[in-house]
Amino acid sequence: TESKYHRLGGNLKTRSTELGSAVTGSSLTTVLPASTTVKKSIILPSESRKELAKQAKVTKEERRAQIDGRHRYLISRLADGIDLSEQQVEETIISDDKFQLIEQFFAPSGLKKLLFFYQDVLQQKLNASSRSDGSTNSLPQKKLFITMGSTEDFTGTCAFFLRTSDEVITTSNVSQEVNFGMFDCTNGNILQGLEFFLSQIMIPALKSQQKWGAVKEGLKNSQIQEFLYSVDKFVGALSSSRQNIEDKIQLTKVDIDIYVRNLQNPSDYITAGNSYTKVNTMML
Repeated sequence: TESKYHRLGGNLKTRSTELGSAVTGSSLTTVLPASTTVKKSIILPSESRKELAKQAKVTKEERRAQIDGRHRYLISRLADGIDLSEQQVEETIISDDKFQLIEQFFAPSGLKKLLFFYQDVLQQKLNASSRSDGSTNSLPQKKLFITMGSTEDFTGTCAFFLRTSDEVITTSNVSQEVNFGMFDCTNGNILQGLEFFLSQIMIPALKSQQKWGAVKEGLKNSQIQEFLYSVDKFVGALSSSRQNIEDKIQLTKVDIDIYVRNLQNPSDYITAGNSYTKVNTMML
């Protein structure tokens, strides 16, 4: 059927093409310019999903073939720390769209850190009882994923790997060149998680450290003692900040309108500023 559509003051001739029961038993109508020659077949949504799934499977298998001892080291640490099986962690990693960050972490002078979040994320679920409009439900589900740490809210557990040098990471040196750690941020309480990690894990580990590289005196060295003292002070500051955020300190609301409503000119403000009673009341 030929129809005319008026657009921007001109006539656009279009021709609709009907695909009958040979496709899915229902008709599909597309409107194209009459001069357009269709060379490619039209892909239905279900077929498109199948194609994407096929491509994703190929990508996963290519990544699986790249896994070596370095990846196994990361996988085993993550599995132990998060209480998942190594197979589950492997499947998660090779399915992640940020998989390339792992290779960048292994490269010489590569990324200094590699972060994983394990937390609730919204998963799109197809509503089986819905109509063909494709409406979905968003359901929270625990998921492990690679992250840069700046694009997603941190509300669960963070597992991190840190490099100790710019050397290329190999299967033979990965256990010496890469450090692993975790801290918990359940319910989004980052300060509490960091405070616990430093006070209960890092500081005890540092204070039990016997070798400090070129510093022969070890813990007896004044610079080492000053460093540990600074870390203790930092943890104390974290604790104070957390308590402030948790409303441990309540500020009294002051109605300052009764003090400023009659201020009309600069001299009035100067006089009020010199009044200890007024200033003290407004500052409390």
